[in-house]
Amino acid sequence: MKNLFSQLPAIDSLLRDPALQSLIDDAGTAFATRQLRAMQQEARDCIQQHQRLPAWHANWPGEALRRSAQQSQSALRPVFNLTGTVLHTNLGRACLSDTAIAAVVASLRQPVTLEYALDDAARGHRDRAVAALLCELTGAEDACIVNNNAAAVLLMLATLAPGREVVVSRGELVEIGGAFRIPDVMRQAGCRLVEVGTTNRTHLKDYRAAITADSGLLMKVHTSNYQIQGFTHAVGEAELVTLGEEHQLPVITDLGSGSLIDMTAYGLPAEPMPQQLIAAGVSLVSFSGDKLLGGPQAGIIIGKKALIDQLQQHPLKRALRVDKMTLAALEATLQLYRHPEHLQDALPTLHQLTRPATDIRQQAERLLPALDKVFGDDFSLAIAACSSQIGSGSLPVERLPSFAITFSPRDGQSGTLNALAQRWRALPQPVIGRFSAGKLWLDLRCLDDETALMRNLLP
Repeated sequence: MKNLFSQLPAIDSLLRDPALQSLIDDAGTAFATRQLRAMQQEARDCIQQHQRLPAWHANWPGEALRRSAQQSQSALRPVFNLTGTVLHTNLGRACLSDTAIAAVVASLRQPVTLEYALDDAARGHRDRAVAALLCELTGAEDACIVNNNAAAVLLMLATLAPGREVVVSRGELVEIGGAFRIPDVMRQAGCRLVEVGTTNRTHLKDYRAAITADSGLLMKVHTSNYQIQGFTHAVGEAELVTLGEEHQLPVITDLGSGSLIDMTAYGLPAEPMPQQLIAAGVSLVSFSGDKLLGGPQAGIIIGKKALIDQLQQHPLKRALRVDKMTLAALEATLQLYRHPEHLQDALPTLHQLTRPATDIRQQAERLLPALDKVFGDDFSLAIAACSSQIGSGSLPVERLPSFAITFSPRDGQSGTLNALAQRWRALPQPVIGRFSAGKLWLDLRCLDDETALMRNLLP
């Protein structure tokens, strides 16, 4: 064992090795020294525990460079999303438009009028520019922006009904990703939940019977991540608004995803629109920025100015507010909605959702021969029709016709398929597909740059 310890090189001698000069030039001597000392300790531990030198002992400079490159790699790595889920929560949901990206970069390079009013040099409000756009697009009186829709729901409840009852249909007490549950949020906001109706049927009389002197709000929650079908009944916002007016109670709606356009005009399933609820008289409507809207993560609240003013003055608003990058991206995204005739090309989310299945199949036919040449010895490749989904709780039962390239292991072993998927996840730009029916599927709906994919996959 002593002989093994004697084979460990000194740090000083390693630092003089020409092969490590690039690491020292890029990262500095202090970083290189820490790296080598960690490796030296690892080698000592290996000798102590296994009576041998580590496998990389023959090439200390190469191992140090490899580790340095690995450590400097960003944890947020770009990937190819070939899962078939367009708004994939784990992969960051909506991709921003070029104009939104440019707006974020510009906001980072120089000071901006985040809370500065140019007309009188006084302190302005950071939501103002985006609020004006939202009012134009939705017909709302005012708007408030927080960091996500969960925060929007929390802020509305904590502001408008602390210590009071909030009446909600039992069928709308949803749980979304990350165990976000409406009843839990109500407790955090200091509200008392009053459930009415049943899981599948709730009537206006149920709401009416639940209203007491302690009621603070009537609430609707869009069940965006599941559907109840069959013998069902739900109360519409317009009916609920009329009831709320009778009892001087605000009506709020958590719309969840929220689309500012008529999805059916693009051949997609219908989704409730915030402007429709505002027109129906709903007091406040909240929805997400990074789902069907196609912008950055944000919680958007629109509605009556008097109530928005209360939200803006609540202490939670400062804790939940967004930064200049989010506001820049959101404003640029909303600007695109002022020109709907160009929206399908300018907004990546809408472009991916509306890609014709015939175009996706043609793309698969272009890619298949080259992929088969490289992977065909170990896998049987084929083009298969499949169904993509919108994702992030948006229209959960609706599917989009698409095409995928499938990989089936010739040896019939699932381990072979798992090894391929793992190898692709280790690529410079990981390729993420999905497993189904003993195959690895690469759904091409979200593939915009096929040249980059092939350069990444092929040797």
